[in-house]
Amino acid sequence: MNDRKLLLGEGGFLARVWRLLVPYWKGDERVRAWLLLVGTVAAALGVVYTEVLVNQWSRPFFNAVEQKSVGDFERLLVHFGVLAALMTVAAMYKVYLQQMLEMRWRVWLTHAYVSDWLADKVYYHLELEARGTDNPDQRMQEDLKFFTGVTLDLALGLLASFVSLVSFVVILWRLSGTLVLELPGAAVGIPGYMVWAALGYAIAGSVLSHFIGRPLIALNFQKQRLEADFRFALVRLRENAEGAALYGGEAREKAGLFARFEDIRRNWWRLMRYTRRLTAFRTGYNQLAVVFPFLVAAPRYFAGETDFGTLMQTAAAFAAVQVALSWFVTNYQGIAEWKASADRLLTFHDALVATAAERRRETGIGVLADGGGAYAAEALELVLPNGRPIVAGAAFTIRPGDQVLVTGPSGSGKSTLFRALAGIWPFGRGRVRVPAGARVMFLPQKPYVPTGSLREVVAYPSPPDAFGAAEIARVLAAVRLDALVPRLDETANWAMQLSGGEQQKLALARALLHRPDWLFLDEATSALDEETERAFYGLLAAELPGTTVVSIAHRAGLDAFHGRHFRFEPTEGPTRVVGG
Repeated sequence: MNDRKLLLGEGGFLARVWRLLVPYWKGDERVRAWLLLVGTVAAALGVVYTEVLVNQWSRPFFNAVEQKSVGDFERLLVHFGVLAALMTVAAMYKVYLQQMLEMRWRVWLTHAYVSDWLADKVYYHLELEARGTDNPDQRMQEDLKFFTGVTLDLALGLLASFVSLVSFVVILWRLSGTLVLELPGAAVGIPGYMVWAALGYAIAGSVLSHFIGRPLIALNFQKQRLEADFRFALVRLRENAEGAALYGGEAREKAGLFARFEDIRRNWWRLMRYTRRLTAFRTGYNQLAVVFPFLVAAPRYFAGETDFGTLMQTAAAFAAVQVALSWFVTNYQGIAEWKASADRLLTFHDALVATAAERRRETGIGVLADGGGAYAAEALELVLPNGRPIVAGAAFTIRPGDQVLVTGPSGSGKSTLFRALAGIWPFGRGRVRVPAGARVMFLPQKPYVPTGSLREVVAYPSPPDAFGAAEIARVLAAVRLDALVPRLDETANWAMQLSGGEQQKLALARALLHRPDWLFLDEATSALDEETERAFYGLLAAELPGTTVVSIAHRAGLDAFHGRHFRFEPTEGPTRVVGG
């Protein structure tokens, strides 16, 4: 009863999958989606209809073979050629239209998931909190691809099996006649006995398939997670190749990668064991199905009640009914993999919805637009995700035109304060007032360097055509990156090609291009030498005279570029912010 509720109840698996499926078929793509689906179903039904015609063709053909009738044999071969051509066309368009529908559905779902993931900075908050949503990249790429393709395969296969079942049951019922069983003292007639034989055979096979293969569902879920973890570790090493190389950490990295791969291997061996059992059963089941209809139909043939052509047609109809009824047996492994993929998408979707809802609700730190145009913190308390307080009682106002230097020991909460001022830190209490309508830019210590051409990297987060080539060349020269100007349209892994200092210069170039009203620098010049750092602060003052600059820094020489000073002073408890 509990399993049935988990499957069919309001919060059950099928109900949740239904809510995942429906939006595409009701959304802005619905007309084209339904037209493609109708076309695909029509082609699939065309295949089934042709199979029925081939079944009807088989009786006179095999009778012609038995009777050695050359004229009928040749005529029926031509007839078969026409049927084969019709089936080829129907099968071709079924695959073609299904692939088109699959890609359009995947495109729609990918846009929806990526949009929800990026909206309200959900992607950032999912990384801050453990919500059981490992590897979102794999869920949006591999799981979505698998889910759309296999859902269509299973649904259309089930529909074709149902139509084939209905079509061939009628034929099989008519051909099988009545089997008379001589029992002690009575004779019992079983009308359409081959239909009942096929039904019993398929039910037994389905029950045994589920019993043997049920563990595959959990193992496939685990397989997808472990594969994604291994791939993520490889990508992370590639992105941090220089750091690992400088540490000489190859042995440690190899041990870590092999440990992750060992998890894959152990899970794979468990998959192999259950797949072996299911494959052995399914192979035996299918092999027995080849001769089973002849065993069931042979008594009437040897009794002279049917001819050879009818025997062959009956066997073919029985096979079609048995295959249709055995859809569950044939597709059990695919269903197990599909359910694992659907579970991963559902948990990811639930996390997206829950995180977005929390972002829309009033959180512990309220962020309000200030019509007065100032940045202000009111009774601001910041805590870590584990609940440990790090900053208490922060209260200050930064007015337009201020130049503020923020200093304090490492780990005292300075960067976390910037995250709260940016409106992305959810842990804590108090209120942050932000200037309404102002252009704000935050430059972290390690700049984000996206993939793409250098022009795209410099213009980020604006599109690459937002700035002219001359303007980009001018700011690159201003931040002492003249050598990169000829490479603006070159695509490379810039995060690997540029040093830490060059990446910070690139971030400063972005600030010069975007000309924000408020510029927050979180040790954004820490990789530069002191002379270059002072020169760049002078460049900011000259290029952006109306910009309010707030800097986290440790070097005393920057006092000259800031009129106000906030100090983070550790206490026995949380850090306090003092100064003005």
